[in-house]
Amino acid sequence: MSAPLAERLRPSTFDTYIGQKHLIGEGAVLRKAIESEVLPSLILWGPPGVGKTTLANIISQKLKRPFYALSAINSGVKDIREVIDKAKSQAFFGTNNPILFIDEIHRFSKSQQDSLLGAVEKGIVTLIGATTENPSFEVISPLLSRCQIYVLKNLEKEDLILLLQQAVEQDEFLKKKNIHIAEYEALLRLSGGDARKLLNTFELVVNSIGGNELTITNELVTESVQQNLALYDKGGEQHYDIISAFIKSLRGSDPNAAVYWLARMLEGGEDPLFIARRMLILASEDIGNANPTALVIANNCFQAVNVIGMPEGRIILSQAATYLACSAKSNAAYMAIGEAQELVKNTGDLPVPLHLRNAPTKLMKDLGYGKEYDYAHSHEKNFTLQEYLPDTLSGTRIYSPGNNARENEMRERLKKLWQEKYSY
Repeated sequence: MSAPLAERLRPSTFDTYIGQKHLIGEGAVLRKAIESEVLPSLILWGPPGVGKTTLANIISQKLKRPFYALSAINSGVKDIREVIDKAKSQAFFGTNNPILFIDEIHRFSKSQQDSLLGAVEKGIVTLIGATTENPSFEVISPLLSRCQIYVLKNLEKEDLILLLQQAVEQDEFLKKKNIHIAEYEALLRLSGGDARKLLNTFELVVNSIGGNELTITNELVTESVQQNLALYDKGGEQHYDIISAFIKSLRGSDPNAAVYWLARMLEGGEDPLFIARRMLILASEDIGNANPTALVIANNCFQAVNVIGMPEGRIILSQAATYLACSAKSNAAYMAIGEAQELVKNTGDLPVPLHLRNAPTKLMKDLGYGKEYDYAHSHEKNFTLQEYLPDTLSGTRIYSPGNNARENEMRERLKKLWQEKYSY
């Protein structure tokens, strides 16, 4: 049986690699490091199917270094040590230090990551880790400090279309057929920007139709995928679709749907900490001050699942999910920080008002730093009318409390305190 289409089309040079021009285009930062042959250990962070594994392979070929690949899903400390021992023995024969590629490095435990530290620090191996998760959350600090982080972006529509055209024109099997892609939308939509998923779906469609004269339309793609749903979903390829459905169900206050999508993820072998972390984000982004306890519940859920593990962790996840789904909702805090960041970008580095500045030295005191600051706790209700924003932003409203019981109380308090200044 031939390899899957995505594997058959895997690029072997920078010239055939699609996307990530900000990293490996002419003159780009990672391309320069590779061409100078001074490559640090690095972590490639990006969504699935954007070329992390392919890029690691190309780097090793370009540098003519031995290449070892481990998957965090089925490798342990023993496997890591075996690779490091091989790398040490090769060093005696003058071989360049090998590249150790670890896919899904975010799934490695602390002890597994610890076992890499010495070899990375001494340059016995050059580590290339691949992750779909923020490495600052998932990779231990000592290892993170020894690696450069490179962010891979989602492939653009033009990249995905080019990939399909290459498949039709260059693949050893497909080029024997007369394939015309009349419509791309369904293929692109189903791929979700994942190149591997796009090619696997395309191959599924071609194989389901049969024959040598093929015209690919949106309707044809949809029918083929529905008829082969079990194959299409094999291995959890709807990972991001299902977590999206889960989050939207929580946001939409539907505990039935939320716990259903939770079960789908758990039965599919999803990392329970990935689920808990997404709920932790939602507790602030979509609930916020409408129910501050939601953040406490979500954080405790994350910590408890981390300690207890599975299968019992599913009960805690279910409790947290149903609580978040049933909670009052507000995105006011989320909108506020977005608006504040946009304000900072547009107004630049505005000076801190003198009365708010710290005055640790006599010179600063002489210059008036902190002189007119009015200590809130010296006043009734621990409040005094005072400007806290830069002068040019005085009176700017950034946070608008949501329309729910708790934030309505906050709004009324702000009205009483600030009177005309912040008339929410």
